[in-house]
Amino acid sequence: MEDTQTLNGDLSPECSRYHEKINPSESSCVSMKSDQSMGKPPAFKGEHTPTDLSQLHSQRSNSLESSCVSMKSDRSMGKPPVFKGKHTSADLSQFHVKRSISPESSCVSMKSDRSMDTLVTLKGKHTSTDLSHDSQLVQSRFKSNLLKKFQCLYEGTAKQGNPTLLNEIYTELYITESGSGEINNEHEVRQIETQSRRAETEDTPIKCNYIFRPLPGQDKPIRTVLTKGVAGIGKTVSVQKFIVDWAEGKENQDVQLIFPLAFRELNLMKDKTLSLSDLLHRFFPEVKGKEISSNGYKVLFIFDGLDECRLSLNFKRKVKLFNISESASVDELLMNLIVGNLLPSALIWITSRPAAADLVPSECVHRVTEVRGFSDPQKEEYFRKRISDQSLANTIISHLKSSRSLHIMCHIPVFCWISATVLEKMLSEAERGEIPKTLTQMYTHFLLIQTNIRHEKDYEKRVKDEDMILKLGNLAFQQLVKGNLIFYEEDLSECGIDVTVASLYSGLCTQIFREELGLYQGKVFCFVHLSIQEHLAALFAHIYFTNKNIYVFEQTKPSLLSKVLNQKKYHSLSGLHQRAVDEALQSKNGHLDLFLRFLLGLSLESNQTLLRELLTQTGSCSYNKEETVQYIKQKIRKTRSPERSINLFHSLNELGDDSLMQEIQHYLTSGEMEGTKLSSSQWSALVYVLLTSEQKMDVFDLRKFIGSQNTADEALQKMLPVIKESRSVQLWNCGVTDEGCAALASALRSNPSHLRELNLTWNKLGNRGVKLLSDGLKDPHCKLEILGLRKCGVTDEGCVALASALRSNPSHLRILDLTVNELGNRGVKLLSDGMKDPHCKLEILRLRDCGVTDEGCVVLASALRSNPSHLRELNLTENKLGNRGVKLLSDALKDPHCKLEILGLRYCGVTYEGCVALASALRSNPSHLRELNLTWNKLGNRGVKLLSDGLKDPHCKLEILRLRYCGVTDEGCVALASALRSNPSHLRELDLTENKLGNRGVKLLFDLQEDPHYKLETLRF
Repeated sequence: MEDTQTLNGDLSPECSRYHEKINPSESSCVSMKSDQSMGKPPAFKGEHTPTDLSQLHSQRSNSLESSCVSMKSDRSMGKPPVFKGKHTSADLSQFHVKRSISPESSCVSMKSDRSMDTLVTLKGKHTSTDLSHDSQLVQSRFKSNLLKKFQCLYEGTAKQGNPTLLNEIYTELYITESGSGEINNEHEVRQIETQSRRAETEDTPIKCNYIFRPLPGQDKPIRTVLTKGVAGIGKTVSVQKFIVDWAEGKENQDVQLIFPLAFRELNLMKDKTLSLSDLLHRFFPEVKGKEISSNGYKVLFIFDGLDECRLSLNFKRKVKLFNISESASVDELLMNLIVGNLLPSALIWITSRPAAADLVPSECVHRVTEVRGFSDPQKEEYFRKRISDQSLANTIISHLKSSRSLHIMCHIPVFCWISATVLEKMLSEAERGEIPKTLTQMYTHFLLIQTNIRHEKDYEKRVKDEDMILKLGNLAFQQLVKGNLIFYEEDLSECGIDVTVASLYSGLCTQIFREELGLYQGKVFCFVHLSIQEHLAALFAHIYFTNKNIYVFEQTKPSLLSKVLNQKKYHSLSGLHQRAVDEALQSKNGHLDLFLRFLLGLSLESNQTLLRELLTQTGSCSYNKEETVQYIKQKIRKTRSPERSINLFHSLNELGDDSLMQEIQHYLTSGEMEGTKLSSSQWSALVYVLLTSEQKMDVFDLRKFIGSQNTADEALQKMLPVIKESRSVQLWNCGVTDEGCAALASALRSNPSHLRELNLTWNKLGNRGVKLLSDGLKDPHCKLEILGLRKCGVTDEGCVALASALRSNPSHLRILDLTVNELGNRGVKLLSDGMKDPHCKLEILRLRDCGVTDEGCVVLASALRSNPSHLRELNLTENKLGNRGVKLLSDALKDPHCKLEILGLRYCGVTYEGCVALASALRSNPSHLRELNLTWNKLGNRGVKLLSDGLKDPHCKLEILRLRYCGVTDEGCVALASALRSNPSHLRELDLTENKLGNRGVKLLFDLQEDPHYKLETLRF
């Protein structure tokens, strides 16, 4: 079912000015209603052009209700006539037929030109140039009438009219080609969450008017297209735009006939037996008595709203029809048309919500497209166009961004409209009460606002608010349990709703519940959006219990036992919640998931206060929130399905449970995900829970999310939204490759970028992966400070990219760890050149075991002398520097521009000759070196004596000296003891582990503890 639709919600600047001219007081409240229920177009006498519509707008009501732009459905349209030939929009005025004004509406009532003598026989092959003058006239009239029926969108109810030109409001929807597509039987909110985070690069975008055109590289013709999309996302408006552009002669002029057929109207004929020819004659009387064939013509059938189908579409039936004059049931006619037995060359376009998309076998579909919702920039654009006060719009945008769950839901245009309606009223009027932060709060405020419309209008007070809400809630709950999203007269009767006053319900709560008129005056009903139905259903369940102490689930059982159970009284609201949890867990497609979240949310005090404004009698009952919380946690730990557990996390979040993040962490570390292959929707739901939790995950450790069935690269792609929100990402030894680096680079480029630390130690990234990361580092939005690439297969080739990143402006990188990579002297030279750049802010460089020799020290020393030099730590452990390399570095340490404080020379082939240079550096003025590691070098006592002499110099500021495995004996301890007695002595830590000191040397050092100049805090033997 295509619920409330906003045509991407985009209003052009011209349209915004248009509305302001009509009604300045309401121009900032452009609400997008459904494109499904388009009623009768506005009535006009004589000729008109689209600009004449402004006269109708001037009659618009000043009510809050009617100020909302309603994108009414094209599914209940009248019968467009058959036509041939080609025309331009400029020709339309010549062919206006007589029109009458309907007493029920200000909409244009188009009388069919049934008296025309010349009708087109669709047989044989023709082009528009082959048509006779009469045939061209017929086609032009047909297009003219079709254009008038589809070119307008309507504000308020269908009876109020108030048209807005589609082309003034429409913005190209983002549609993707998704191949055969994954059929989701999950709740649509989960799919919304999935779509709002899916990278657009994963899909192929395609324009609405091009859906039957093969993409480059696709040779096979496309006959049948299935367009999926959640409720309110824009499927029906896409159909409407396709028809309008065709009727105006702009697009798809190779198509001669378009037959738009809505399933909600076909449902009314489910008991009929007739031929395809008769079926078309009923919907399109203009072709009656004429032979219809697609041979030589492009004929397009549009079947809108497959999810609303109540026909028995069983494609396994063996009934085959080849003649359009052969009679059968309506469902058999449709199946044979879709399969291609009837009119095999006709084009077929089917729209559906995802849950019903698999009703058509995949082998019958040549292309699957998906209508996607607002991107984050489009969300902001919607509110800036929707709300004229830009300061207020910015406040609303900021508030929605502060609540991740609300911001994600703004992916669908209808929720943007709901949020705008609520927040604009609350913030502009400075109403008291908490600004909504959860879905339940937002929808409860919305219900309250819409119900208050009744008190602002001169409606007949035939139904009290309580009765209206409870009856609508009962209908919402009963139909939700049955899985029905559109309703007919018998459905309303079952819930005690008198169909004669159904329009009153629609009038009182226009935005809550809408009545739509079918082709044969059969009444079709639906809620504006599935989420509104779920909220009303939850409200009904809550009120039903608090007023009658009865669990609403008991009344749905048709057995005699249920009548007995119905009399059973309950006293615990937490018991109702536990029952709802069980029911939701047993649901196959998650259709009670959002209902459960709403039900739990209604128990909070903030929502109870709102309910008391809405209903005079809400009842009272005992409630222990902790009982519900513990029950949900218990179910999380027992439920093996990640998808089910994830929805329970949502439920905890709706209750505002403070321990949610701890519970998620427990779930992730309990091994429940180990060996589990998560589906895309499960990944998405997990991401959503992590993002919407009030307790943010600052440190993201990928190892918690990858079991034996999930690769690191896949997990990175799926968890990318969480990574973008994390400050530290730990990917140590996770099996990340260059494919995963593409996702990480995207996180580095995100705006805003929260990532400050990225640890990729022990992953096979290679130079390609490093290049991808470096490209991300160069992005001006990137704020990464720590990058760990230890043992990642980087060579000098990767250093080219890293050096470029170090020179980027601005460069925020402070720590770079390239330990155990085969960089060689060339790679080090490249990095050193990058460090000399004034934009480089690198402070720590770790090059342990990177194949550096004294040749590499030449360029490193040059970098240390650069002005300015930001490097504070340099680790060259396990490189063959030798004494020459150490001398080069020591000379750099003496340069006044050098600010190096930590130098790691462990196992670098240093002897006493190198110590000469190091001692000289310690005596330099100024000397910034604070820590020196010479472990595993053959210094001997002579080298230690040289270092000790340097320590005695007043310019020396060394605080940590590590001399493990350096061949020191008692003789060396004499020199060190002398240095420690020097005034001043800054040494705080001395490591002499694994040296042959002997008792004399140890005693010398311990005796120093009584010396007043002794500052040593840590001494290791």
